[in-house]
Amino acid sequence: MDAIILQILNGLDKGSAYALIALGLTLIFGTLGVVNFAHGALFMIGAFCAVTLSRILTLSRTTIDETQTDFLGNPLKVEVPYAHDFFGPVVGDALIDWAVPLAILFSIPVMLLVGFVMERGLIKHFYKRPHADQILVTFGLAIVLQEVIKYFYGANPIPTPAPDVFRGSFDFGAMVGFEVNQIIYPYWRLVYFAFAALIIGAVFAFLQFTTFGMVVRAGMADRETVGLLGIDIDRRFTIMFGIAAAVAGLAGVMYAPINSPNYHMGMDFLVLSFVVVVVGGMGSLPGAVLAGFLLGILESFASMSAVIDLIPGINQVIIYLVAITILLTRPRGLMGRKGVMED
Repeated sequence: MDAIILQILNGLDKGSAYALIALGLTLIFGTLGVVNFAHGALFMIGAFCAVTLSRILTLSRTTIDETQTDFLGNPLKVEVPYAHDFFGPVVGDALIDWAVPLAILFSIPVMLLVGFVMERGLIKHFYKRPHADQILVTFGLAIVLQEVIKYFYGANPIPTPAPDVFRGSFDFGAMVGFEVNQIIYPYWRLVYFAFAALIIGAVFAFLQFTTFGMVVRAGMADRETVGLLGIDIDRRFTIMFGIAAAVAGLAGVMYAPINSPNYHMGMDFLVLSFVVVVVGGMGSLPGAVLAGFLLGILESFASMSAVIDLIPGINQVIIYLVAITILLTRPRGLMGRKGVMED
């Protein structure tokens, strides 16, 4: 039983990332009808926002510390972060320690800007082009962004630690009535799941309960009619592209302590996220979230050593096998809408 609970927790962790990326993908497809293969790159850029802020906060100057000496008795040279100079040692150390959560505030305007530039500068020219053209151009853009990150940050993963208070693990088993130390789980992975649930809830609440969101949903259902009412639906859809980019970026920011950011992490998640979108149903926001968590949990169970010993390599293909099975039985996916990509 403890192994099952642990795998469910692992699955919720993976599913959170899949669901957030797939949610942004579905927002873009549902509003603009664009198959955006550069969406994984937005996830990557968000992770490197966390890296960038961490580096900014740890910028330092070299000074002489008279209180410390080497074995010859000479004063030592030490690195003092500029954050100490501006905010004092206590606040400065706290800012450095909490760099990843603070990167949320840093990443939102960055990702909105990246989303607006991407949509206005390139993608708007492909709205009426075939989906194959959209895939080619956005995939090419993803490669360009990947190489830009590689040029400035290098090819190696960059460790980006979580705040000290969230490092380590806690006894989840004891909390739910199992023996002590039977189910140990990292704090930050639970923080990531809670954060993902908060973002997903906020996006659905925004679309469901705000006037802007209701107009967007109406435009997703019948764009021409909304336009005939005198509403500038194109501008609202551009804003939604920026919001989708911000969702992907936030997912990347908070994932940085789990998987050290590297230049190809966007591509690693992109293909899986598109499978999630297809399984959930093209254009279906609830379907994307449901499929994200479902496939995350299935992948987690398929990664168990007992399962791999029984069926070698199943953890590498389980998501695709499930996708094939669902699409053979439900061609529109779990919650797909009639007429989407059926012309």
